[in-house]
Amino acid sequence: MIVYLSGAMENAANEGANWRDELTHWLKSELNHDVIDPVISSQELVIENNAHEYREWKVSDPDRFIEFVRKAIDLDLDNVMNKADYIICLWNRDVFKGGGSHGEVTMAYFMKKPVYLVNQVPLKELSGWIMSCATKIFPDISELKTFLNETYS
Repeated sequence: MIVYLSGAMENAANEGANWRDELTHWLKSELNHDVIDPVISSQELVIENNAHEYREWKVSDPDRFIEFVRKAIDLDLDNVMNKADYIICLWNRDVFKGGGSHGEVTMAYFMKKPVYLVNQVPLKELSGWIMSCATKIFPDISELKTFLNETYS
C-alpha cells in the first residue's frame, strides 16, 4: 500500500515536515506501507530545477514562480491520482491560506481513493466540501493509527 500525506506546507512551520516524518516512520514500521511525502518530493523538485529561491520569485518574477509551482502541482496530483492507494490529510488552520490540500483531497475523492482526514479545526469551521470528500474523519493522529491498524494490519 502507498499513502500520500496531504496537509499544509506553504504556510506551515517547517513546511509540515514534523508530523509527516513521525507518521512516515509509524506507517512503515507498523503497516509496511510506502509513503509519498510531498515535503520530500518538493525538496527534490527544487534541487532538480535549481529553484532554491522560488518563494522570492512570487514577487520578483511571478511568471517563473508560476511555472515552477505548476511543476509541483503536477507532481503532487500525479502522486495522488496515479500512485497513492489512500490519502491521509492533516486539516488545520494552516491549510486555509493554501490550496494544495483542498485539491489533493478533492482529486482523491474523485478518484474514489480513501481520504482519512485528521481534523484540527472546530467542526463548524470545517468546509462542507472537504468534510464530504473525507472517507473518515479523526480528531487526532492517535485515533487514526488505531483505525489504520484495524483496517490494514
